[in-house]
Amino acid sequence: MFTPIFKYTDKILSDLTAIAEAKGIIDRAKILPQQEIKLRRQAIIRMTHHSTEIEGNQLNMVQVEALYANKKIDAPDRDIYEVKNYLNVLKFIEKIVAEKQLITEKVILKMHKLVTDKTLNSQFSGHYRPGPIYVVRRRLGMPQEILYTGPEAKRVPQLMAEFVTWIKDSEEKEISPVIVAAVAHMELAAIHPFNDGNGRTARALATLILYQRGYDFRRLFALEDYYNTDRSSYYKAINLGKTYEARRTDLTSWLEYFVKGFKAEIDEVKSKVLPLSARNVAGKIKSQIYLSPEQLKIIDFLDQVGRITVADAEDILSCPRRSAQLQLQKLKKLKMIKATGKGKSTSYVVG
Repeated sequence: MFTPIFKYTDKILSDLTAIAEAKGIIDRAKILPQQEIKLRRQAIIRMTHHSTEIEGNQLNMVQVEALYANKKIDAPDRDIYEVKNYLNVLKFIEKIVAEKQLITEKVILKMHKLVTDKTLNSQFSGHYRPGPIYVVRRRLGMPQEILYTGPEAKRVPQLMAEFVTWIKDSEEKEISPVIVAAVAHMELAAIHPFNDGNGRTARALATLILYQRGYDFRRLFALEDYYNTDRSSYYKAINLGKTYEARRTDLTSWLEYFVKGFKAEIDEVKSKVLPLSARNVAGKIKSQIYLSPEQLKIIDFLDQVGRITVADAEDILSCPRRSAQLQLQKLKKLKMIKATGKGKSTSYVVG
């Protein structure tokens, strides 16, 4: 049975306390839906850019933002697929959370399939590796160095089953979601269950756990940003040994790194949210404005494009015209949007 070994150091406990305090502040902050949508979109773009760049993707933030907006860019197909795939796995995470699904092996395999779509042979995408796996360092003019050897392929199904059981049990034991996410990230990377895409799947799984257990911080954070800012520190922190058994001995140093990084990212979120909240309160916004997922999609589209028609709303919501009109009217009543033009030329802009 999988039982992670670690200690709660003073540093870990101090950072977990600071994270919990920041959570309360961020959750209570009075920010407008269009402000929240913009920050959330920026977080998704940063997550995607940094998680794929860690693995060698060459697209910059502007190109990732263009792909998020379904625009065409001139870049290698593989780089484009990797970014689109990560955007798709983040959508899948939102679906899992919305439907209150448990994390199972099937869910993790689906996440991997999304991460590696069109970049990995279909017999390996969404399936455990059939053979050995090595993490190697290649340097020009020097022989390659084996940094890590994963456990034998025949052990992977059992290791993954035990790992998923621990994730489930950790909630009953009331282990901090931040600790669970950190352990999950490390353990999936240590098992290295796939031929490729292990790092991206591990980072996505950590995000899913945080979202699922109420530590989503309004989905405004991008922990990958911290990893990618100092990649050598990330590699040093996660490379606790050259074999699976070596990596299972003591996770304390990894947890200190992960929790410290999460606190740094949450502090960054707080620094963005508080000034907006202060301005909104000064402008006499007395409470948060809660919108449905459909209404948030409309606001997101408006924030990017500046104008929306009923036909646009039908398209982005994948719903009948009458339902789209109803959502637009609700937003109009809330004074979030206003109509311009008449008849068939009617469109809506931010109110």
